[in-house]
Amino acid sequence: MTAFEVRIGINPLSWMNDDLPSLGGETPLEVALTEGRQIGYQGFELGNKFPREPQALKALLAQYDLALVSGWYSGRLAERSAEEEIEAVGPHLELLARNGATAMVYGEVAGTIQGAPLPLFQRPRFFSDAQWDAYAERLDRFARYTLSKGVRVAYHHHMGAYVETPTDVDELMRRTSEAVGLLLDTGHITFAGGDPLALIDQYASRICHVHCKDVRPAIIKLARNGDWSFLEAVINGAFTVPGDGAVDFAAVIDKLKRVGYRGWLVVEAEQDPAVAPSFEYAQKGYRTLRTLVDAPLIEQPAQEVS
Repeated sequence: MTAFEVRIGINPLSWMNDDLPSLGGETPLEVALTEGRQIGYQGFELGNKFPREPQALKALLAQYDLALVSGWYSGRLAERSAEEEIEAVGPHLELLARNGATAMVYGEVAGTIQGAPLPLFQRPRFFSDAQWDAYAERLDRFARYTLSKGVRVAYHHHMGAYVETPTDVDELMRRTSEAVGLLLDTGHITFAGGDPLALIDQYASRICHVHCKDVRPAIIKLARNGDWSFLEAVINGAFTVPGDGAVDFAAVIDKLKRVGYRGWLVVEAEQDPAVAPSFEYAQKGYRTLRTLVDAPLIEQPAQEVS
């Protein structure tokens, strides 16, 4: 088995929330970068407080000896052409490419309710094969373009969006080429009723980025039964860092080792820093992943010979 070539990064959501500025919005970016580096993280994903000029971003990260992991891109391929999306992505794609990122977090925001005060069941959906086919064709063309620039699309299945459930992921993956990578988000797929281990089994070759997010099942149950919005679920603590919830990260990391995953493991946990102190929780997430990355493979049960 080849070496497990991964780096551990973090998203600034542990310190400040882009969708909910009331959660840590007053925290300076420098605090997040300083604490993240102190904890041991090797890189950061982008947030709304990062500079968007490539050289300025490079200079900032260099001050803290940090790498650029990736950055969320709000795509709208559900409502516009691949050519329009290619034109729109230009500055963001250049920012990533010039700072060494090889994956772009693609989030479909057309029709999304992830930031709206609406219950999650009101999310947008594709209802026919024709709709799925048209979307996949546009996404594939877009992904081939970004890949030609050295950056692979890491498609983010996300609560409140068109691609949320395991079935949605299946529909998208079988209609697109290898140019479209998959972002495995352990928290979102669990919230959506799926199993991150099953996703790894099915799409090992497509997974090019991993968001390590834990969940609190009791809060998810309340969110479902109470028809909460996505942001209500976040505020009430549906998500947390690895090692603080119900996701079996020992099994997840072990399986990623076995399938030869290479890339970033990113702690990304939307929480209220007033309730879940940023440094404490970021450190817990890092220590959990570091221990599992460094651990030997889990011994597999012996196969019975018939």
